[in-house]
Amino acid sequence: MKKLIAGLIFGGVTMLYTTFVFAADTNTTATTVITDKAPPTASAPSIVINNSDVCKSAASAAIQTQIFGFASGITVTDENCERLKLARSLYGMGMKVAAVSMLCQDARAFDAMWMAGTPCPYEGTIGDDAKTAWENNPDDAPNDSKIFKKKHLMNMKEES
Repeated sequence: MKKLIAGLIFGGVTMLYTTFVFAADTNTTATTVITDKAPPTASAPSIVINNSDVCKSAASAAIQTQIFGFASGITVTDENCERLKLARSLYGMGMKVAAVSMLCQDARAFDAMWMAGTPCPYEGTIGDDAKTAWENNPDDAPNDSKIFKKKHLMNMKEES
C-alpha cells in the first residue's frame, strides 16, 4: 500500500488531501467489444464562394457505405458571367467596339444585334461592312445563332 499526497491551489489557498493506492490482487483483465458502433460518416466539403465578383458556383457531395466513404467538391465556371464582366471592363476602358464584340460571342446577343440592324463587328469592320463580311463568312458566326444562321440557310436555298 502506498500513500499519495496531492495538493490543489485555489486562489492562493492550498488544499492538501491524501489518497490510498492498493496493488492489484490478481492478473486478470477485462475487455469490452462494442459491436453496434456506426461507421464514420463521409462529410461533403463546404466550398464557400462569398465574393460576388467571382463567376463560379460550388457543389459538393458525399456518399458513405459500411465499408467505404467518399466526399468531393467542385467549382463550376459561369462563362456568360465572365463574358459580361469582360465586356463591362472593356467598355469602362473606352473600348466600346471590343466590348460589343465580346458580347457578340454569345449567339443570343449576336442574333439580337442582327435583328436590330446593327450587326456585330467583324475583324475590325462595323456597320454595313461588318454585315457584308458576316454574310460572306457565315461559319464565323456563333454556332447557336438561330436568326442569322436560319436566314443564311434560307438565302442559300433560294440561290440554288
